[in-house]
Amino acid sequence: MKAIEVNNVSLKYYTLINKKQRLGFKFGKKEVFQALDNISFNVSKGEVVGIIGQNGSGKSTLLNVIAGVFEPDSGEVKLFGNKVGLLSLGIGFDNNLTGYENIYLSGMLLGYDKTYIDEKLDDIIDFSELDDFIYKPVSTYSSGMYSKLSFAIAAFLEKDIILIDEVLSVGDIHFKEKSYQKIMDLINNDNKTIIIVSHSISTILELCNRVIWIDQGKIIKDGDVNEVTKDYIKFMKNLKK
Repeated sequence: MKAIEVNNVSLKYYTLINKKQRLGFKFGKKEVFQALDNISFNVSKGEVVGIIGQNGSGKSTLLNVIAGVFEPDSGEVKLFGNKVGLLSLGIGFDNNLTGYENIYLSGMLLGYDKTYIDEKLDDIIDFSELDDFIYKPVSTYSSGMYSKLSFAIAAFLEKDIILIDEVLSVGDIHFKEKSYQKIMDLINNDNKTIIIVSHSISTILELCNRVIWIDQGKIIKDGDVNEVTKDYIKFMKNLKK
């Protein structure tokens, strides 16, 4: 059964490269960056898919498109009624609100009512280990604190699809171990579909049953974890020569 269908998705970024234009003038040139270029793939329910690629290859942009944060220039993403959560630093919170308030904001944006969020609230706060900081504005959080709250919300507000963008390596050793175990619990749930973006090949090899390699916004290879990562490692070594 399909959980995600990505059909011919393309997305460009436009960067102003003329100083006067950046200051608000109407003349100058725009630099075009093709972040995603005609990307297509399907993910079945219960799959754990890794996405790898060098910096700037389009991995995080792709997760944002799947999550509905970015709208593609062309193509479409189908989620077949599944609720999707994006676990990524810097996305999804209102920095003017407290961590406590952002739990409710995140939950309501995902379509949950207050009663359901109330039921999960203590688990989220306990897992986050933020203590009294949960009542302080998110703007005062360190990246580690932000990550802890993001992870706790994603882990306990039940979603069918979980998108994880480079947050498993954030936090102290204790929290890394705890979050890793929580991810393992989710992976062992056949009803959960997970996509993981990571530069850690060991993490991809251990957690994923399929890998998609992206470079310059295009899919280079999609398939067996060992085969794709082996080819990717060889490619990266050749780049450094």
